[in-house]
Amino acid sequence: MKKSNYTYVWVSLVVLIFGIIFIPKIVNRIKQGTVVKNDRMNLKTNDDPLAFVLQNGKKRRVPSFTFLNQDSLLITDKDYEGKVYVVEFFFTSCPSICPIMNKNLVAIQNTFAEEENFGIASFSITPEYDTPKVLKEYAERYGITDFDWNLMTGNREKIYELANSGFYIFAAEVPDAPGGFEHSGLFALIDKNGYIRSRVDAYGNPIVYYRGAISEEDGVNDEGETEQISILKEDIKKLLQE
Repeated sequence: MKKSNYTYVWVSLVVLIFGIIFIPKIVNRIKQGTVVKNDRMNLKTNDDPLAFVLQNGKKRRVPSFTFLNQDSLLITDKDYEGKVYVVEFFFTSCPSICPIMNKNLVAIQNTFAEEENFGIASFSITPEYDTPKVLKEYAERYGITDFDWNLMTGNREKIYELANSGFYIFAAEVPDAPGGFEHSGLFALIDKNGYIRSRVDAYGNPIVYYRGAISEEDGVNDEGETEQISILKEDIKKLLQE
């Protein structure tokens, strides 16, 4: 009986020591996002050139497009030739991820405010509502000042085709979704020649897109996904230097 009591005491002591030493370290790693960063999405941070995104063995280019921007000017993919730019799909009445996405893009805009060869292309997935006037007011409200940041509206079918078939960035009307529409919170990064580029994961595969709905300040979302705005900024700099 005494031996059993001693065994119980020793086991309890070992558990206590483990808790004191290791649990704070585990909690700290989770807070810092290092547990998540060690999964297959661990991204290479070397100085290698960014990867091209391939489809059927060919480099994927931005499809051609023509839409009106917030100033009622006709904007095409040709207006971005020679520029590094970020692409998003959003809508001004979005109550969920769009405000975070566009605050992140404003931060990116401000980081590259002196770069003439940088721009942003935002496509509205509710073009019937998001007229140039509405987009202009939205731009003013969010502090969008870059002349090469176009918030675009136009033919609904063409915008959805551009999103789903051109970029493979999901966008759809979903009545039960917040705001009545559902779309991906991802950003695409485009080089000066119109090719989609990205860094690679720990296995050498392009990540293709960057998470746009998690801010640098937050670091990690509720699903344990780490922010990628910081690495997007790094990769924009790389492409600007090419």
